[in-house]
Amino acid sequence: MKSALVAFLSGTVFAVGLILAGMTQPAKVIGFLDVAGAWDPSLAFVMVGAIGVHALTRRMVLRRGKPFGAESFDEPAMRPLDAGLVAGGALFGVGWGVAGYCPGPALVALGTGSAPAVVFVAGTLIGMGTCSLVRGRLLSGGGNPGHDLARAGAAEPVSPLSGHGHG
Repeated sequence: MKSALVAFLSGTVFAVGLILAGMTQPAKVIGFLDVAGAWDPSLAFVMVGAIGVHALTRRMVLRRGKPFGAESFDEPAMRPLDAGLVAGGALFGVGWGVAGYCPGPALVALGTGSAPAVVFVAGTLIGMGTCSLVRGRLLSGGGNPGHDLARAGAAEPVSPLSGHGHG
């Protein structure tokens, strides 16, 4: 129960921060990404501030020896860059630049009933499901051997619900 409360409170603080920073406004995000046009650098200050707060908070939490609401830290293992990560990052960037949303702010905007946020989140869920099906098929050996992601060093498929790999 304690971990659920910590997660809820953290999510609430994150959502309020996204709203106050303007990250739920696609026009503001697109203005930030338009470095060759009418660039709006204000989100750079948000990002630098967030990195600073994270760095300080992380150090304080690590000194405690265990996180709030859990018995131990569950940090991801370091993995080398692979084609899937690079391709996924590129697709994420294209989606962010075109729509002006990334998943966190889109979920917050969804709570306002914003039609573009509803469409973005629906598209995100369809994309996640499609990717999971395709990767699962390729990793199980049902795909084209010349394009087998398992042999290309792809990471384990990630469950969209848990954020953890299958298995």
